[in-house]
This record gives sequence, C-alpha cells and structure tokens, in this order.
Amino acid sequence: MASLNILYEDNHIIAVNKVGGELVQADKECSRSLEEDVKLFIKVRDKKPSLAFVGVVHRLDRPVSGVVIFAKTSKALSRLNAMFRLGQVHKTYHAIVKKRPPQDEDLLTHYLIRNEKQNKSYAHSSAKPNAKESRLRYRLVAASKSFFLVEVELLTGRHHQIRCQLSKTGCPIKGDLKYGYARSNPNGSISLHARSISFTHPVSKMEINIVAPYPSGDVWENFTPNR
Repeated sequence: MASLNILYEDNHIIAVNKVGGELVQADKECSRSLEEDVKLFIKVRDKKPSLAFVGVVHRLDRPVSGVVIFAKTSKALSRLNAMFRLGQVHKTYHAIVKKRPPQDEDLLTHYLIRNEKQNKSYAHSSAKPNAKESRLRYRLVAASKSFFLVEVELLTGRHHQIRCQLSKTGCPIKGDLKYGYARSNPNGSISLHARSISFTHPVSKMEINIVAPYPSGDVWENFTPNR
C-alpha cells in the first residue's frame, strides 16, 4: 500500500504532505503520481472494490514539497474549485535562500511571461505584452549561519511565481537550478515548501487550518525551532 503523510482527513477532503520530486497529477512522461497514491491508499485502507474518487483541487510544482488537498467527493471538488478560483483559500510557503532578501519584509510586483517550451517564467519590472501582473508578500522568518528562511504569501497564482520572483530579487531558492541557484539538491527537490493552507470547509463550513511539517534532512534542520 502507498505510504502517505496524511495531515487532515474527513468524509470530503484529504490533505497530504507532498514530498519534493512527486508529481501531484500524472503527465505524459510519468504515470506515477500523488493523486494515484491517494486513490490506492484509500482503496486498500477502506477495503473498497475499486479505486476511490479523488479530485485534484490544486497542484504544486514537482520539486516543491508541502500540503496538497484532494477532494473525496464531487460536492467538495466543485466547491473547492470555486473557492480557489475566487481567492478564498489562503496559502503560505516557506523558502530557503542563500542571500538575505533586500528587505526583511516587502510586497513584490513583477510582470511574468511564461515560455512554454522552456517551462520557465521570466519576470519584468514593468508591463510587457502578454505578461501577467504577479504579486506576493514575503517576510524574513529566520536565519542560520548560511541560509535564510522566508515566508511567502501569494497574492496571484502564476506559473513558477515564487521561484521566479525571488530569483528576480537576487534570492533564488536553494536547489533551483532553473532559476539561478548554483547547485541542485541531492534529491532533486528545491527548498520551497507549501507550509500551510487555510479555508472554510466546503461542506461543514468549519474553519480549517493545515500546517505541513518541514521535510526531514537537508538544510531544513537548521530551522527546527520553527517546525
């Protein structure tokens, strides 16, 4: 049976702490995904005759770790999709960078252009044709001898937005070769973690706040007091 780090579960949703390197949803090159692992886990655990219904609500980039929510019912799926679309879900991310950010706290606004062939986004300081305005807030949370821990709140949802905007400020995320970091992480991940997610439950209407512990090993251990 697939091994999962379940952070929260009820009759309508399940939240899992994704490992860096996992796909949330299968693509043309890889059929193994977190979505399929969740389906198999529920099938085996609950002794279901077939794979369980699991709906993908949102995604994380493959090298990113952290909390991912799946819907277990069609009602929850449609309502969560609407909530994400309307910006009613609050997400925070933690990133480890080598260079101290220019400010301890700031609002970043850039204009991102996505290059489909390169699977990469480029940030510009002023508006450009086909560019999408991209905004995030960050604050410096902690520092070790060699690295800095930054908390990020996304205000828009663009392709590789956090990775691209932090790189544009001169602070590429540890391990992120695509956006200018010098070396990759040994396991192929980048040091970007979907730390928490808060929302109103789509069915019960209770306030839900889910926090994902940091990945084990690597430089995250430098920030153990903040786990």
